[in-house]
Amino acid sequence: MAKSSTKDLTVGSPMKLILGFMLPLFLGMLFQQFYNMVDTAIVGQTLGINALAGVGSTGSINFLVLGFVQGVCTGFAIPVAQMFGSKDLHSMRKYVGNTIWISLIFAAVLTTATCILCSNILTWMDTPADCFKEAYDYIFVIFLGIPVTFLYNILSGIIRSVGDSKTPLYFLIISSLLNIGLDLFMIQVLNMGVSGASWATVISQLVSGVLCLFYMIKKFDILHLNREELQFSGWYIARLCGVGIPMGLQYSITAIGSILIQTAVNGLGSTYVAAVTAGSKVSQLLCCPFDAMGSTMATYGGQNIGAGKVERVKRGLFDCSCLGVGYSIIGFLIILFLGRTIAGLFVNDPNGGDIEQILDLAQQFLVINGALYIPLAFVNIVRFLIQGMGFSQIAIFAGVFEMVGRGVVALALVPVFGFNAVCFANPVAWVLADCFLFPLFFWCYNKMKLQFQRHDEKIAAENA
Repeated sequence: MAKSSTKDLTVGSPMKLILGFMLPLFLGMLFQQFYNMVDTAIVGQTLGINALAGVGSTGSINFLVLGFVQGVCTGFAIPVAQMFGSKDLHSMRKYVGNTIWISLIFAAVLTTATCILCSNILTWMDTPADCFKEAYDYIFVIFLGIPVTFLYNILSGIIRSVGDSKTPLYFLIISSLLNIGLDLFMIQVLNMGVSGASWATVISQLVSGVLCLFYMIKKFDILHLNREELQFSGWYIARLCGVGIPMGLQYSITAIGSILIQTAVNGLGSTYVAAVTAGSKVSQLLCCPFDAMGSTMATYGGQNIGAGKVERVKRGLFDCSCLGVGYSIIGFLIILFLGRTIAGLFVNDPNGGDIEQILDLAQQFLVINGALYIPLAFVNIVRFLIQGMGFSQIAIFAGVFEMVGRGVVALALVPVFGFNAVCFANPVAWVLADCFLFPLFFWCYNKMKLQFQRHDEKIAAENA
């Protein structure tokens, strides 16, 4: 049954379990960001600022689509974690089997729609003319790779649901090294331009997804499905969609605000687009621990709610929040002393552009965002914990608050204050989301606590 590969998060010290589960996740996300950064660095250093701006101008639409994919995949894995926590392995495998069907449908629809509308989307976003071709060449290939994104995220999510957060890390290390080699080969040897960078990303993710599949087949007997467990079931599909779609929409709703901000930045010109692109890449790297904390709390919440151990949920929230606050301070200090230097890895213009201005703008963006990393930590920790507890349909409104925050800044403040307002868009969104999430968590916690108390009372009465 591959007991050594699974991990039960319902027994033992929450802090120790969270740290042990989170660290491999963090390293995996770090490597994932690393090879994404390699794409951007090679593009910026070898192809120039217009190519960098082209890739950067697709960031928000990339987040809109691929964020939805990652969100639904995370949501599909939550019922798996809950059934694993409750030791109902047959139902767990039924969820896995139906996840395959629903993922195939979603992948086909999303790939077709985004590829057809790709040019229109970039036009609607007011993508600058001098980097439009680069933006299209890059994002079209990324959209073609949506099925690959589903493959890796679904399989790694299922593996994490049964407590193994280390194995996806190993596969991401392999794919990140492969990505670097493919980047250099496709851009510098084959002269494929920005499309070479996107093909390198897609191929590398395909390799990591296939490795996850072979590992699951070989190592996890509890995930071997029989014919009945592979059958399409409307009830299981409805449950998966009920959890996964709200989580995917939450990412997409959040991304709508990011698209509004990106559109506002696009209107400021390629220099500002390049600055935000470089700053965002550094921020994404530094924010990997927050993403790892969120994914950890989704699995932690799912397993403990499945096991009926609601008190451990609050203890886990406290312990993970301490980790989040501590790292927020470290992340801000890194930005203060090294942010501009790291951003410089992404910027070079063989045509003689104003590199110093771009780096100054990127550092301004980073400092303002980094000063409010603590609210960002809570956004990830609290939101994913609520979703793991089974309340993803309500948690979606956190994304609405983020969208409103970014939308107000983009539509009302950027036209007046320009780039200075852009720098405050993310912090405003994080603070607004937290104002919603904290009261929601305690409402969900008390609701689950009362539900388990009534269940225990009913069992006691039946046995009396």
